[in-house]
Amino acid sequence: MVSPSIASATDRASITWRTIARLALMVLTLLFLIVPHLCYRAIGRPSPMVMAFLNAVGWIAGLRVRTTGTRLRRNVLFAANHVSWLDILALGGAARSAFVSKAEVGTTPLVGWLADQNNTIYVQREAKREIHNQANDLRNALARGRPVTLFPEGTTGPGDGLLPFRASLFQAVIPTPPNLQIQPVFMDYGAESNDIAWLDPESGLDNFKRLLARAKPIPLTIHYLDPLPAEVTHDRKAISEAARAAIAQEMAAVAHSSAGAVHRL
Repeated sequence: MVSPSIASATDRASITWRTIARLALMVLTLLFLIVPHLCYRAIGRPSPMVMAFLNAVGWIAGLRVRTTGTRLRRNVLFAANHVSWLDILALGGAARSAFVSKAEVGTTPLVGWLADQNNTIYVQREAKREIHNQANDLRNALARGRPVTLFPEGTTGPGDGLLPFRASLFQAVIPTPPNLQIQPVFMDYGAESNDIAWLDPESGLDNFKRLLARAKPIPLTIHYLDPLPAEVTHDRKAISEAARAAIAQEMAAVAHSSAGAVHRL
């Protein structure tokens, strides 16, 4: 069931002067960074322009990011809750992470090309014949050492709660590659979660326009939690349950802390 705030927000989605200004700045950022990016790609070097672009676009969209915990920098699969397309900008920029995404993203004009520049791994969740090849794609990406983010909910959730995790999405790390760690990550939009979340029946375009039209900044705390212990990383169901439990525990702790602060006032 969609909350009244999301449903009414869908009705309000329109193009405003703030939306146009932010879109113009995003386009200018892309034009400014694309030439040096292509130069890096031409000589076969990793391009720092991707991270710069994600950080800049997130800032233009109003995203204000802070982090807690210790982020693993290499040989890590991040398992994060998923609230918004802003998650991609935040984790891609702050953690230099690639992503596992549904195949439809790769065929979307411009968005697909941008996703390709960040070495996105595409999965067709309903195509059982492709599961083996997709698992190999993810394992190969992880073998290169760069962080990769997986959203085990399989879609965007409300931000103040968790959808069920899909254990099948962890099949690619069974057996666990050498030196790989799995680190749960809580994407915390605080009191703004319900307003930021992209939920049905709101379309992706309406959500994009609505968030770009916001006057207020969008605070996001990325909580990097303790990596999962080795004893649970040999079974995809155990990984899924342990990652979800860790994020749920942090979510509850943050909510309790916030409620206590309000009560003390």
